[in-house]
Amino acid sequence: MDKRKAGSWCVTFFLVSVLQLPGSPGRAEVIRVVVERTEDVLDGREWGEAGAYEKLVGQIHFAFDPTNPANASIVDLRFATTNGNGMVVAWADFMVLQPKDPGSRRGVAWVEVSNRGGKASLRYFNRASRSTDPVTEEDFGDGLLLEEGFTIIWLGWQWDVPESDGLLKLHVPVARLPGEPIEGLVRADWTVDDPTEILHLGHRGHRAYGPISPDHPENQLTVRSGRMAPREVIPRERWWFLPEGGAPSGELDGAQLTRIALEGGFRAGSIYELVYRSQDPRVVGLGLAAIRDVISYAKYELDSVFPVTLGIAFGVSQTGRFLRHFLYQGFNTDEGGRKAFDGMLIHTAGAGRGSFNHRFGQPSRDAHRYSAFFYPTDLFPFTSSVQRDPVSDREDGLFAHQDPEDLPLVFYTNTGYEYWGRAGSLIHTSVSGTQDVPPLANERIYHLSSAQHSGWGFPPNEEARLPGNDIPVYRGNPVDLSFPLRALAIRLTQWVEGEREPPSSRYPRIADGTLVPPEGLAFPEIPGVAIPKTIHEAYRVDYGPQWWSEGIVHLQPPELRPPFPSQVSQVDGFGNEMAGVRGWELRAPIGTYAPWNLRWGAEGGAEELTDFRGTFIPLSVSEGQRQDWDDPRPSLEALYPDKDTYLERVRAATRDLAGEGFLLGSDAATAVLMAEERWEWLMGRGG
Repeated sequence: MDKRKAGSWCVTFFLVSVLQLPGSPGRAEVIRVVVERTEDVLDGREWGEAGAYEKLVGQIHFAFDPTNPANASIVDLRFATTNGNGMVVAWADFMVLQPKDPGSRRGVAWVEVSNRGGKASLRYFNRASRSTDPVTEEDFGDGLLLEEGFTIIWLGWQWDVPESDGLLKLHVPVARLPGEPIEGLVRADWTVDDPTEILHLGHRGHRAYGPISPDHPENQLTVRSGRMAPREVIPRERWWFLPEGGAPSGELDGAQLTRIALEGGFRAGSIYELVYRSQDPRVVGLGLAAIRDVISYAKYELDSVFPVTLGIAFGVSQTGRFLRHFLYQGFNTDEGGRKAFDGMLIHTAGAGRGSFNHRFGQPSRDAHRYSAFFYPTDLFPFTSSVQRDPVSDREDGLFAHQDPEDLPLVFYTNTGYEYWGRAGSLIHTSVSGTQDVPPLANERIYHLSSAQHSGWGFPPNEEARLPGNDIPVYRGNPVDLSFPLRALAIRLTQWVEGEREPPSSRYPRIADGTLVPPEGLAFPEIPGVAIPKTIHEAYRVDYGPQWWSEGIVHLQPPELRPPFPSQVSQVDGFGNEMAGVRGWELRAPIGTYAPWNLRWGAEGGAEELTDFRGTFIPLSVSEGQRQDWDDPRPSLEALYPDKDTYLERVRAATRDLAGEGFLLGSDAATAVLMAEERWEWLMGRGG
């Protein structure tokens, strides 16, 4: 199939151009595209057959019909202000990279659902530097996505993104009842690792809902010593609300109060939780509709500024969970009854969804073992296939509300961390945890063995070493996810284009003994290394009587019911995970790559999991050192007589991975260079 099949589209615009689209009664749509600036990428540098690229930056304006069935699941849409045509309007920031020559475009959109307003695709797939506005060679990396001819689209979908240059935001209306505001309870929590005087109500610096009144009787601050420890109410006179950058003021309205202070300060080792009364919830679910409508605009509107014929969505972590939520609520069918995305790469979402479509939703909030507790993230159902939960007697599936004709082809890629820290096993097991549930025909599940949630550089930082231990143990796991992700991006695109079937799913299974409860983990007894006694669990959570039917939270904090069982991948004698896509690091091991890490050194929860992080434990260099350390794992000397033997093992691993579809042939040399650097580091430090 000819990759450059987009045809001879042509759109001309100036420094600031506005494309006004005709309205379509009864259907939500993109109504206006404002292009504020266009730039040649790297002064017209050519990227293979795709040629030179251009960058478009501006805003996209949407109109949503509250009566359209495709929008029926958007919480509070009926309470949003409408324009003269009865439509709810919103607008979003966007950035697009596309080949300048319309005839060189592949016709495939790569739509990244931006994690907290950022842009990750070039970093994840091009090995580029982190940037919110790519302009330098480092920002574009090796150009893999550009050489493939993708039209790369970023769009703001999240209302609470911080005010910061380059972050993408969706501007949405508030919901109001006729003649009066909507009120409700909002919750914020903090795991305090270092003493502090002030805490921000928003998660990770995001925009926050303010209190209706600082003195409202429902405002309550509590403190506890652990995840499940009892809450202690802090007397109201000991804490107070603050505006940004100033002292308390009786002249400010509640919306301006976005921080809290505590008499004597917030102490390290404690978990603080604030519940307060707020008003004017945003129509958060419009973010789901905006992502749906931007790809429909690109695919189906003849006047599209960035025309394509196929669309692939990419989401990582928060936005991987967003895409699971998107599918669960049926958003892959647009307002015209058409299929939105043709493919999805859902990365490191585990079994989660999120706060993407409920009243007073805070999309940045997640849920970890020891931070951001019990937000609406790890929610039944978890598998695409319909299951019945015998405890709640609910029957549901991730795809149960999506028109089967409009289901995309989906890759789920999870690391070992998602099994420990995001209940990842639930996407392919029964709710009882006793049986495997295979993916459907349109799905593949790839477990990226032994990796942590996101990349970590090499060599490890000595400051991140476990103190007082002979065997070096480092916080941070250097398994490089870019190798399988780059290959899988290409294989997913080929599947979407109908050219080639992808590799079969690879993930741990109950049936073959590679998926086990945490207590069944056969981790080697390495002196000084404690293995987790806890794992993140998805609870059956009661948010109140209107949660399931209307997306309204009444119980803050929520009430917990029995959890679903979480399981993990079994490990080999090195402590590396056995099942899934085992990268070259595991096929030619120089250490143990654990996807979990404990909070050693923290004031509280020292035996709990560190968010997102794994652990790296190098092997001993020599047999003598191994014996001195009493290390049960083999030494490098026993495994590889010399560096050349080790590098040949790495080369063999890359050949096998390329043949299996999990590594690009062009990436093999990069892997060998990385392996050589790691060998030299180990030999140079003598363990």
